[in-house]
Order: sequence, then C-alpha cells, then structure tokens
Amino acid sequence: MTKKNSELILATYVYSKKCRLYAVMQHMVDGKRKNTWRSLGLYEGAPEDEIQKVLRKVRREFVNELDSMIDPSIREICNMSVYEYMQFWYSRAKKNLQLNTQRGYRNYIEGRIKDYFECRRDLTVGNLKKIHIEIFYDCLSDDGLSANSIIRYHAIMRKAFNQAYKDEVILSNPFDKVDKPRKKRFIADNYTEKEWKQILEISKNDPIYPAIVLAACMGLRRSEVLGVRWSRINWEDNSIILDTKIAEFDEQGKKALSAVEEMKTESSRRKLYMPPMVIDMLKNKKEKQDLYRAMFKSGYSTDFKDYVCVNQLGELLKPSYVTGHFAALLKKHGMRHIRFHDLRHTFASILINNQVPLINVSNFLGHSDISTTANIYSHLDMKSIKDVSDTITAVFEGTI
Repeated sequence: MTKKNSELILATYVYSKKCRLYAVMQHMVDGKRKNTWRSLGLYEGAPEDEIQKVLRKVRREFVNELDSMIDPSIREICNMSVYEYMQFWYSRAKKNLQLNTQRGYRNYIEGRIKDYFECRRDLTVGNLKKIHIEIFYDCLSDDGLSANSIIRYHAIMRKAFNQAYKDEVILSNPFDKVDKPRKKRFIADNYTEKEWKQILEISKNDPIYPAIVLAACMGLRRSEVLGVRWSRINWEDNSIILDTKIAEFDEQGKKALSAVEEMKTESSRRKLYMPPMVIDMLKNKKEKQDLYRAMFKSGYSTDFKDYVCVNQLGELLKPSYVTGHFAALLKKHGMRHIRFHDLRHTFASILINNQVPLINVSNFLGHSDISTTANIYSHLDMKSIKDVSDTITAVFEGTI
C-alpha cells in the first residue's frame, strides 16, 4: 500500500530506553497501525542536531525498506494519474455494470474527468488530496453543473478510489473526506388529469401511441415500455410480466439497441394487471402488426416480432426517437412541454391524488423502497393534505 514513499510512515518520534535513543516509526500493515523500532546509536544527552541528522538517515533507510516490499503492480497503480486510473478502473468494473450504467460511467470519465485531470498528470492515485477534489468540484460548479450532477461525479470517483483502497493501493479514500454538494430535491413534473386525457386522445393515431399508453396508463419507464413483449402477456387474466428493457448505446459512432433481460433491481421485475384501455390498445396494435407483416412480407423485420413497440416495418422504436417524437407531438398540438418520463409521474400523481395507498403505488412503479416513492411524490397528495386540514378544523369546532 503506497502513497509517496515518504508517506508510508504515518509518524516518527524519538524514544529513550535505558539511556539509549531509538527511532519509533508508525506505519500501516494490512490495514493496522504498527510501530517499528530502530536504534539511533546515540545516548541521552546527544546534541539535538546530531539526533535529527541520524533520525532522518534511519527514516530514509526504513522507507526504502518498506518500498522494496511493495508489489510492483501496486506501485504502478499508485503512480497512475487520476484520469489513467479512472480508465483502468472502468475497464475492470464494466463487466459487472448494466449497459446504460456502462455508457453513463464512460461519458463521465471521457468527459469532464478527462478534460480536467488529463492535463494534471502530477495528481496521482497516491497523492490525490481532499483539496484537489474540492477544487475540481468548484470548477464543475463554475462551468454551470448542478449540485446533483456534481454528486454523480463524486459517486463514480469515490467508488473507483474505494477499489484502490480495497486493493491496498492507498491507505484511505480521499473522497470520504470531502463534503459532497447538498442534493437538490427533485420535484417531478406531471400533467393534470385533464391534460392526461388530452395527450391520450391526440396521440391515438401516432406511431408512439402504444408507448404513450404504457407510460401514462401503467407508469412504465421508457426502457420498460420498449421492452414490453407479447410473450409476456397473459390474456386470460390480463396480466403482464416486465422482465426486459431496451438499452441504447454507441457502437463505433452509431446508435445500437440491446434487449436486456436483467432489471436494475429485483423490484423492477414485476407482474402487473392491465387496465381496459391498455388491453384495447394492445389488441389493436396486434392486429396492425399482423396486417403490416402480411403487407410488407420479406420487407418486414422479424428480429423484434415479440415486441409491442415497433414501427410499420417491424423495427423496434429507439429510445431517442420516442423522446424526440414525443416533444414534437406536444409542440404540434400546443400542449405544455413535459418529458416522456413525466408520463410516469403523471400516472403516479393521479393514483396518489385518488387515495391509492403509497405502498401500492410504489409496488406498481417497481420502486425498491417506498421511501423513494414518498420522496418523489409526497408533495402531490394535496387531497389528503386537505383532508387532514378539514379534520383538524372539525376537531376544534367540536363537530367530531
């Protein structure tokens, strides 16, 4: 485990035992502090300048002794610049990351982390300090990044350096010493029930209508919407299993799609029961797909024949297309702009404002913890707040 060679020793002091002087050097061994004694060859009463001279010599020799015991691979990692190490860490970590997470990490590392640290190669894994990290965060803030964005950089780099700590390359993780920016609470945007009905009405003949219905009437995420499959639908009890999502990523400069049958959390993989309007939409979509398959014959793609959200030629809709087309659809009809993901928030807000228990909403949305649902949507439950106010007023007026 190394920083700079001189930093291997945490503390050095002189100790007298039976009139002889010794250097006592404190250092780390397997994560624990250890004291090593070395004789100075001097006795009590020796001149102070001579004691300090010998002490420095003994300390240097001990540092070299410790350094000779360090695994060369560990020394190599310790001397990597911050940007080089982030690349090295990502190459090891990515095999355990989902595609979207891989893409996000790569963008952060090859974006602002590279921009800032590539020209600061003197900052290495072994010598990075709290102050260096804080200056980096200040630069991100000056560039206009929000506190929430800076927190993401903090999370990724802390995770990477925590691996260096586990590998005993560094004695502690410098990111643990940094006060990360205070996260700004996210306030979800959503449509009113009137606007919700309006968007469902104006999009009936639109290519992304099935995607809109699945998001607005079942609260599915965009990746889940595009991953809905015919083979996962049970027409007997009108249920559906959500176990596939669609990820979009860059491959040699082009957008590519990947079907991932592995949800981010266990709660994301769930069975839901479909409301009538979703069932009607799916039956209508199935008829159209059969019609287009017959019309276009060999021109119709069969690569995604099990998927609901495909175009007239059987090609799977891209996430970026759904997002862009949704924005254009709203503009075309003069509707207030919201994100496609906000259809999910709209769905949740309608349930909550109609007194559906929060735990039920959380389970339907596939949140791993009810606190996630509460943090995002608690401000929407205006009716229950009004009910509480009315109850308190009634108590004071003696009508209960």
